[in-house]
Amino acid sequence: MARGDRTDEDRRSHLRPWAALPLAGPGVDRAAERRSEVGLLDHLLHDPATRVLAVREGRFRVSDAGALVLRPPEPDDATRLSVFLGEGEFPGSDGKAAYVGVVDPTAPADDWAGVRSVATTLATADASLVATLTALANWHAAHGFCPRCGAATEPAHAGWLRRCVADDSPHFPRTDPAVIMTVVDDDDRLLLARGRGFTTAGMSVLAGFVEPGESLAAAVAREVHEEVGVSVDQVQYLGDQPWPFPSSLMVGFRAHATSTALSLQDDEIESARWFTRAELVADLEAGVLAISGRLSIARRLIEEWFGGPIAAPEATLRR
Repeated sequence: MARGDRTDEDRRSHLRPWAALPLAGPGVDRAAERRSEVGLLDHLLHDPATRVLAVREGRFRVSDAGALVLRPPEPDDATRLSVFLGEGEFPGSDGKAAYVGVVDPTAPADDWAGVRSVATTLATADASLVATLTALANWHAAHGFCPRCGAATEPAHAGWLRRCVADDSPHFPRTDPAVIMTVVDDDDRLLLARGRGFTTAGMSVLAGFVEPGESLAAAVAREVHEEVGVSVDQVQYLGDQPWPFPSSLMVGFRAHATSTALSLQDDEIESARWFTRAELVADLEAGVLAISGRLSIARRLIEEWFGGPIAAPEATLRR
């Protein structure tokens, strides 16, 4: 394990750019201006040059080499929920190829892989495609009816909108912002907590959704105080990550604790404690502590404080 014995600037340099986070890197050109083209999806799904990314129940097909499998359109795709994902270079294509996501209920999903298991190994553009289609498929599945009048809604705008069949109101995909933060005290100790839904040894940084009318920094301070009773200042933005489970954006921060006494929110937090780097290493090596896996920005935030990569086994903290 890296031992945090360098300056803060040296310790954090290996973590840049934050865009290297799984799911957070640049993807294909979304070509949003094309979404309003009349008949776009119908045209693309009849073009053998189109690359189709199929999803079923949050699972995708991945090759033995660990690459995302993209296929030409199939006749049945015209009857399936589809989304225009953008354009990009594709081997064997003449210039840019169009990418379309399709929700395929007939796909053998048992033989496919979930996002969490493949996102850290996929190429950056592939991981972005997976994150985008996962979030959009989740949104479509949950918004089949108009929140204004209760009538059915239909996909429109190349899958980036649902329109009410009764009042014609448009409804766009939503992303729920959440803050996630390291909290560090005057002795450079890190605060970790175990949520009620965590596995036995799991602990992580604090996180919570942003409330209406609230700034990101205010959400950091509120969530920390609500969950563990600690007051913070000096809230510093570090990075962000799409989190399509089902439709969040995790915005990462580092905050300075102005108090250290812990008062836990009973219905949310099972336990919490302050760690020095030596204590973190010792507990990880003893197997009495597990921290977030490398898919999540939580792991990057912990390593930003620690000063380098932490050689801890991958862990799933929630059941």
